[in-house]
Amino acid sequence: MEEYIDIVTKEGVPTGKSALKSEIHTKGHYHNTAHIWFYTSKGEILLAQRAASKSICPLLWDVSVAGHIDSGETTEQASIREVKEEIGLDITATDLQKIGVFQCFQKYPNGIIDNEFHHTFIAKLSVDLNSLTPQIGEVDDLKLVSIEDFNLLLENSDTNNHFVSSNKSYYEIVIQSIKKQL
Repeated sequence: MEEYIDIVTKEGVPTGKSALKSEIHTKGHYHNTAHIWFYTSKGEILLAQRAASKSICPLLWDVSVAGHIDSGETTEQASIREVKEEIGLDITATDLQKIGVFQCFQKYPNGIIDNEFHHTFIAKLSVDLNSLTPQIGEVDDLKLVSIEDFNLLLENSDTNNHFVSSNKSYYEIVIQSIKKQL
């Protein structure tokens, strides 16, 4: 069942209106998403491989967990829900450290207009990678990479088909925020 998403202005201010996710993406309404980047005490970052069936950037590696904030949800509620849905992990709001809100306004060849505000959190991953369960249809695989490997992959993202290359500056901000926690 398709969810309703709250519409915001180009500046991120709530409009009091909502629409189905499909309408959000066909009409290009501005909306909010939650991004949660997990890292380990060893300085590894959890990456999720987007499912092959995804309409945007299938099989590329990206943020640990991400999803739309449903109508009426807070960013923290959406983050907790998405983490449970996408990797099977229970967290609380106190596990989340917000590092910012990042604009991501893009149009894709398949007609999707994605005008998102990424409400971005980092959180320490204190369970083994093997205890996580990728959500079928959303996540094909999970892996931990060192910050050094992350940076090398990112440096060559225009040619290696690993990351969503248009998100390079966003990834760099996330890495700096995680480094400050280590």
